[in-house]
Amino acid sequence: MKTRSTKAHNGFTLIELLVVMGIISALIAAALPRYASYKANAYDSRAEMDLRSVAMAEEAYFIENDRYLACADQSCTTLPGIKRLSAGVTLAVTTTDTGFRGTASHPKGSGKVFTWDSDQGGMGR
Repeated sequence: MKTRSTKAHNGFTLIELLVVMGIISALIAAALPRYASYKANAYDSRAEMDLRSVAMAEEAYFIENDRYLACADQSCTTLPGIKRLSAGVTLAVTTTDTGFRGTASHPKGSGKVFTWDSDQGGMGR
């Protein structure tokens, strides 16, 4: 009678490893576009929140000085309560006799430009 080897095989076959790698690759391929979209939305949120903060600071500045302050990017930190803006946010505020208009965006965002017009009641849609 022939005796079989009783040695146990520990490990995976090449086919099993390739199947698992294929499944993992498919999951990564499906998740990557979503991740990029989430990142772009996060950058957009930074720009929107910076614009809202600057708009509130413009109103506080107006109460103290009876005028609005035109500014762009980091020069907006002269407004009351604004210590710094988020990294990469492009922000600009132009003034008129009766109000101000601000725009903000982020180059890594979705390309959306947020607008605040005090004469029109705030954040544009």
